[in-house]
Amino acid sequence: MASKQAQLLDLLGIDLPVIQAPMAGATTPEMVVAVSEVGGLGSLPSAQYAENDLRAALDRVRAGTRRPINLNFFCHTNPAEDGARQGIWLGCLSPYYIEAGLDPGMRLNPSGRRPFDDAACDVVEAYRPEVVSFHFGLPEAVLLDRVKRTGAKVLASATTVAEAQWLADRGVHAVIAMGAEAGGHRGSFLTTEMSQQVGTFALVPQVADAVSVPVIAAGGIADRRGVEAAFALGAAAVQVGTAYLFTSEAKISEVYCKALQSPNRPTAITNLFTGRPARGIVNGLMADLGPLSDLAPAFPTAGTALGPLRSAAEAAGRDDFTNLWAGQAFPLARPMSAAALTRTLAGGSA
Repeated sequence: MASKQAQLLDLLGIDLPVIQAPMAGATTPEMVVAVSEVGGLGSLPSAQYAENDLRAALDRVRAGTRRPINLNFFCHTNPAEDGARQGIWLGCLSPYYIEAGLDPGMRLNPSGRRPFDDAACDVVEAYRPEVVSFHFGLPEAVLLDRVKRTGAKVLASATTVAEAQWLADRGVHAVIAMGAEAGGHRGSFLTTEMSQQVGTFALVPQVADAVSVPVIAAGGIADRRGVEAAFALGAAAVQVGTAYLFTSEAKISEVYCKALQSPNRPTAITNLFTGRPARGIVNGLMADLGPLSDLAPAFPTAGTALGPLRSAAEAAGRDDFTNLWAGQAFPLARPMSAAALTRTLAGGSA
């Protein structure tokens, strides 16, 4: 294990075996800078940005650090327009609109996440980040080759052994073994069956046995105890997300912050907020409709109709329509700076 860890640290050019997970909407350039400056790997969630906005965010990151950084991208395909399915979804949500005093026929602002494409690859080639990571598989071969030619090391998420082997066969430098405990979107791409998702501490040793590249453990890790357990099972590093939501550099809403401070609230995997399975704290919509529903439109369009409901509820101090992404270990997290958390996870003092 020690040799795998040394190999990974050298590969990524970092000092500490801690990767801050990219969390769209919550991760700020300041968080990325803080983690990288202390010796971990800061990750910028790039699927949330239009091209010019991504360049602006990267300018802020590079103004704060010259240490290695990770740009994370999604590898989904945007769905074709499906007015019928959107209409069914809006019809399901209409009682909530009426209850909130909103018009179900109001104009909606489309929600979405940008898949990795030529324009995103242009940004990678221009800024040459040391690491590029992918969620939901890998981009087409020609784009992946362009990324590798920049010298970037490539990481990608797997939620099963089969996905890890698929990624290793296609030349990733390390695999992120993402257990079912993890918050946010599942990285699944060869399976849609959520009932069969494997927990981190069953998944990590199986992936470590199945691939020759280093394995990074993700999911259910919020303190040093989880880090040590992951290392004992064969992980060379950890990727931690939810614990960074408690840092001063995170940008989250007041209702989201309040939910994270409620340790007795459960989490569940849901597709209601984006159309793709993701783990979050159970709220009103999830309780009413069930966390997984065939009514939700395809990713990433389900959030479009939820936008006005979310805004109205949050203005009233309620989180019923907010995607409260969080892993199962969120009650273990403690408020501190991103730098202090990175050092603590790595076994140093805050």
